[in-house]
Amino acid sequence: MPTDKPLADTPPAAQGPLAGLRVLEMGSTVAGPFCGRLLADFGAEVVKIEDPAGDPVRTMGKRFHGKSLYAASIFRNKALLALDLRQTRGREVARALALQADIVIENFRPGSMESWGLGYEALSAVHPGLVMVRISGFGQDGPYSQRAGYGVIGEALSGLRHLTGDPDRPPARVAVSMTDYITGLYAAFGATMAIFARTRTGRGQVVDAALYESAFSFMEPWIPAFEKTGFVANRCGSRLPESTPNNLYSTQDGQFIHITAMGDAVFRRLAQAMAQPGLADDPRFARATDRSAHADEIDDLIARWTRSHPLVHLEQVLERAAVPAMRIFTIADIFADPHYRARGTIVHAPDEDLGTVAMAQVAPRLSETPGEVRHAGRHLGQDSRRVLQQWLSMDPATLDALQREGVVMDAASRGDAQEEIS
Repeated sequence: MPTDKPLADTPPAAQGPLAGLRVLEMGSTVAGPFCGRLLADFGAEVVKIEDPAGDPVRTMGKRFHGKSLYAASIFRNKALLALDLRQTRGREVARALALQADIVIENFRPGSMESWGLGYEALSAVHPGLVMVRISGFGQDGPYSQRAGYGVIGEALSGLRHLTGDPDRPPARVAVSMTDYITGLYAAFGATMAIFARTRTGRGQVVDAALYESAFSFMEPWIPAFEKTGFVANRCGSRLPESTPNNLYSTQDGQFIHITAMGDAVFRRLAQAMAQPGLADDPRFARATDRSAHADEIDDLIARWTRSHPLVHLEQVLERAAVPAMRIFTIADIFADPHYRARGTIVHAPDEDLGTVAMAQVAPRLSETPGEVRHAGRHLGQDSRRVLQQWLSMDPATLDALQREGVVMDAASRGDAQEEIS
């Protein structure tokens, strides 16, 4: 049980709608840690079990003064426990922690938890209220379940990758771990639904979040289209098919602006802004379905117009006409943007090494029980002793023995005050 007296180096207390929930995160890289981060942002007490060698995410992204900036963000609001699950004693400690948790998040290959005695059936027999979130490439069963998979591998299977990029080039990808984030979001949604269901039934359950299925769900418009018509969707570049106009257009000064005017009323306003009101009455363009049937023609007309004006002029004209349009922002543009600043969309999380680290504000925003960013991701093993004392009431002698055996590691025992993986 938690101690009544706060221990040294204790992070700020969490508020939010999930305050009071205990989450044990055993996932690594992106999908599992993102799921845990979402729950932590909204107040859950999240303890991340990390291999003493460090989560691979600490080697991803950019570094500053030897510190992983990616880890500073995705590990925010969590307590970090370095525990060697390859050792029997390490798995025993993990089991004891899981039995104190409301939610366990794991993203090992299906069957791994069972082989360690940490499967849902074994744990729920003792702790029937436990919710286990299981993130994997291909799901907990099926012929592909034992394949190794990262987010982009699931994305390839899902069909989403086939739709990404230009039609005359190989499939492209977004320069972030998109499918891992999609799956982590679904996993957190599933976890909160399972906790809500537990209030009625008293029992937990398994949340099976597969990377490929999460990405496949974003194929929504093309699933019935293939089943009923045999249509195979393909890459369309910056255009959104069957939603016209909805495309990226170049400007006189070599910039780009995306214009979305697929609704009939919006298209009429666009035609007025272009000083070509007759386009809205042209039988090729009068209705949304007509415009989609003549997408190349309408895109060519809009492109001629945008190429004759500089970006700033186009933005002003389209804003006055209430036509949705936006230039393509870089991250540098975002940091300088007044709207981001006014809404506090970038927050500066306290960090004991760097002072603060910029990261995305908690989303979505709740009016009465909002989430918050309390601190940046901490050092590998920084909270090991505190967590084991609070969750398992371990005495100092037992903690010292576990450290000597290499089962548990804390930041001080490593003699590394700056970063976990250099």
